[in-house]
Amino acid sequence: MSRSIFSYILILFKGMAMGAADVVPGVSGGTIAFISGIYQELIETIDRLDFGVISFWRKQGFKKMFSHYNLGFLISLFLGVFISILSLANLISYLLENHPVLVWSFFFGLVVASIIYIGKQIEKWNPLVILTALIGISIAYYITIASPAQAPNALYFFFLSGCIAIIAMILPGISGSFILVLLGSYGIVLAAVTDFVEGLLSGDWAAVKTSFIKVFLFIIGCVIGLKLFSKALKWMFVNKKELTLAVLTGFMIGSLNKIWPWKNILSTRIDRHGDEVPLLEKSVLPSSFEGDPQVLYAIIFAIIGFLAIFLLERLAVRKQTNAN
Repeated sequence: MSRSIFSYILILFKGMAMGAADVVPGVSGGTIAFISGIYQELIETIDRLDFGVISFWRKQGFKKMFSHYNLGFLISLFLGVFISILSLANLISYLLENHPVLVWSFFFGLVVASIIYIGKQIEKWNPLVILTALIGISIAYYITIASPAQAPNALYFFFLSGCIAIIAMILPGISGSFILVLLGSYGIVLAAVTDFVEGLLSGDWAAVKTSFIKVFLFIIGCVIGLKLFSKALKWMFVNKKELTLAVLTGFMIGSLNKIWPWKNILSTRIDRHGDEVPLLEKSVLPSSFEGDPQVLYAIIFAIIGFLAIFLLERLAVRKQTNAN
């Protein structure tokens, strides 16, 4: 696929938007990918990528291999995700800690606009489509209120966590990082990464070996889960598009409970830095919020989030118009 430099830069920025969303527990980068018009291309590109890339390279040359597997798209997109996570993680963490109502209001408006955008693509709301959407709502809502499990510190669980987290991460409406929290593996995965880096710096090779195996299994789980699920998702879009859109719409509606701006804390947990952070929260009305509800500013930020999706939609429509 031939693209201009500007097109790759635009994909980079879309990747940065996906990365910013993935940093926030409860918000999915898959939502941004869908709204910005690159979701199906992402799924199809991942599905096409296999071990045959080396053989294709040898027979056809690097340039044809690069084009055939759409690697420019993947590199630009994931580079944007990587840049965003590195540059925005601390900023978003700071904003969530100091201005939670405004941050969640922004993402609430963003997701509401996303629901409207995806929902209006469903042409026939028959009983089966409605039932599928209701199932999606129920699953996503249950995830938002579920209590985190106690994770076994076993090697197989790192692989399993990678498979499940990456699937959630590319699904609109489902947050991969929040799924890790529910599985109870968020802390042990981050601890494995931290131990690996600290082991390298201190020369503790026993710790490096142990943590490397855990991180490697998690990454392998991500790769296999992504590959298998992309194939299934591609089939669903081709053969059951209406039902697929319905369940994705349901996921996003159900996830609204997680990103509702006003919450009271029911219980807390200790994060990897030793700080006390919320574990279970309950959505409440602004009048019952334990703190300044900032209703006016919350509405303004929700509108900004809503308009952000509107602008992404306009870009996606313009891209499709130019392609035709």
